[in-house]
Amino acid sequence: MQVALVEMQRRVQSRVPLPWISADDAWLREQQSAGRALIRFGDIPLDWTDFRLTLRQTADILRRFDALEPAEYTAITALAREGNALEPIVSSWYNATSGAGGDKPDGPQGLEQVLVLALRPFLARSVEVLTQRVDLSAWGRSHCPFCGWEPEFAVIVPSGDRQLICGRCSAGWPFAAFTCPFCANDERARVTSFATRDGRYRVYGCDACHRYLKAYDARNAARPVLVAVDTIATLPLDAAAMQRGYA
Repeated sequence: MQVALVEMQRRVQSRVPLPWISADDAWLREQQSAGRALIRFGDIPLDWTDFRLTLRQTADILRRFDALEPAEYTAITALAREGNALEPIVSSWYNATSGAGGDKPDGPQGLEQVLVLALRPFLARSVEVLTQRVDLSAWGRSHCPFCGWEPEFAVIVPSGDRQLICGRCSAGWPFAAFTCPFCANDERARVTSFATRDGRYRVYGCDACHRYLKAYDARNAARPVLVAVDTIATLPLDAAAMQRGYA
């Protein structure tokens, strides 16, 4: 499933143009200082015909691998075909989950999972533009500076510092090596870390909130992190973490 999703997202992203983001540097600094996401919904280069197709293709893949129930799949694909019904739902959901304000809209069960994956190739293009304009060294927050979502992966850079990687837009940002990004637990004795035999990948499990985060250890690696590749390569670690009681 992960391979199919990555291949589909790469095809879509190759067609998405780089957006023109009009935010000035002062506004970007103000957003960062306040801990707010830098990408506004209007900054995302969404072609709604392409997005509806991407949404349906994402739902198709999830259903094929039983990650969506039949009723959820039917409701989500029907929504994608209902003319202009999708746009206000997506914009309201993004604003609510990026810290821009508002409440999450009602929608079919499973819709958020599909939206996160379907929006990724479009959001990633906005990240490409803003990465060149902002300094994230002082960000220090656990949510993504670009879209406000939570991390799904991490990388230990050669210096030994850790960078979190967003689960919605795939952006990276620095974060304390032994602080849980989900509950802010920073007691090192309550963070369990274990690695694969070759030391390439690690798992950080928090004994306070019982969530975990996988990481690529680039300190002795021959290549930098490849998020699409490494998230798939570490799928067996998900089972290992769950067996230890993390979720």
